[in-house]
Amino acid sequence: MLTSHKYHVASGSYYVGRRTSLILQAFLGTCVGVALYDREAGVGGLIHLLLPEPVSQKEFFQPEKYATTGFPIFLRALYSEGASKTGLKAFVAGGALVGPIENRDLQLDIGGRTMETVRSYLVEEEIQIEKSETGGFFTCSMSLDMLTGQCSIEPSSINKCATRDEIHVPSSKEIENAIEAVRPIPQIALKILRLIDKEDYDIEELTAEIRKDQVISARTLRLCNSAAFAGTHRIESLDHALIYLGLRMLFNLVLSATVDGFFRNSGLGYSLCKGGLYHHAIGTAIIAEKLADLTGKEKKGLAYTAGLLHDIGKVVLDQYITSAYPLFYRKLFEEEKNFAEAEKTILGIDHSEVGGKLAENWSFPQSLIDSIRHHHAPENATLNLELTHIVYVADLLMSRFHAGFELERLATEGLSLKLATIGLSVERLPDLVDLIPVGIFEA
Repeated sequence: MLTSHKYHVASGSYYVGRRTSLILQAFLGTCVGVALYDREAGVGGLIHLLLPEPVSQKEFFQPEKYATTGFPIFLRALYSEGASKTGLKAFVAGGALVGPIENRDLQLDIGGRTMETVRSYLVEEEIQIEKSETGGFFTCSMSLDMLTGQCSIEPSSINKCATRDEIHVPSSKEIENAIEAVRPIPQIALKILRLIDKEDYDIEELTAEIRKDQVISARTLRLCNSAAFAGTHRIESLDHALIYLGLRMLFNLVLSATVDGFFRNSGLGYSLCKGGLYHHAIGTAIIAEKLADLTGKEKKGLAYTAGLLHDIGKVVLDQYITSAYPLFYRKLFEEEKNFAEAEKTILGIDHSEVGGKLAENWSFPQSLIDSIRHHHAPENATLNLELTHIVYVADLLMSRFHAGFELERLATEGLSLKLATIGLSVERLPDLVDLIPVGIFEA
């Protein structure tokens, strides 16, 4: 009996091939996934589209991100492999709305416009759409069996619901004990956090401190050479990293390596796959840094750090969400509660509050404590309103356009006002989506 391996098609990419024991999979929120398969020729593929069309002329243009440029490339690849127009059958999914929208905010329907672009190409090519499940507000999983041509589309979390039998609702005392039990953040990371906040540091002293922690040093070098951060040079040492990447990037990587140590021990409560929490943290950090640079409202290093640490409270609550998952899922998707509401209904506390407590226990700078505590409701921030709004927007973009790795459902009421706080408008949303790094999270 053949065992089918899974291949994750990341946003902004596609896969085309011949009949083989492989399952192509894409997790879709606002992005649109299109699977095409010619059963007679035994040729098929899947493309994961981010936006309907390019929004700016960039130095590193990636045509696969956009429906108008990527879908024709995808079709040509299928035809080159031996598929025919008459033999191909199409399956389309995704295209969820960013959030509840008003008539004046129809530009938020990015997924809908991507879907319409795809549909026009399919009509032009006279390719039959065999199955289409698009729209709504939630994440779905699309899978194409490259052996049989069968395609399934289902909510990303549905399989997890069936595997949880016992539900344990923790007491407030249990949660307090769990917060106290989390090991302290390494001192070198704490020093970097304080220096980023104050912008006052001795480079030689800091790099010497980093070298003393062999675990953090090794993880940092691994990240330096990962797809997410690698440049043209192979980084062999921290000194090389400092030369090629610069101090700010080195700090980012050290902090990222530190957070990896915490999220690595989390289970599959909030995550929809192994490593989901860490994936989301890194992605949010990268987007927050880009937003800080775009708006000029905050220091890039501080924005990266705040994005990286925003969900640290999930490290504590993950074990309880694991056992209460069916109830949690029902609150989110059947009762349509937002994330914080669902957590509070079940646990009596949400991950933002727990994260704030952890940050206080670890003596984080006050600006970071504030952004962690209020990243789901940034208007409640008291110390750094703009930083917290940057993290909120980065979190929203990551959860809607890099969906499927972590269960998330942010409240989007008042999104126009939230964007305005950092000098942006709803009309700029496609530009913000275009900031998302693609092709670096393949798994």
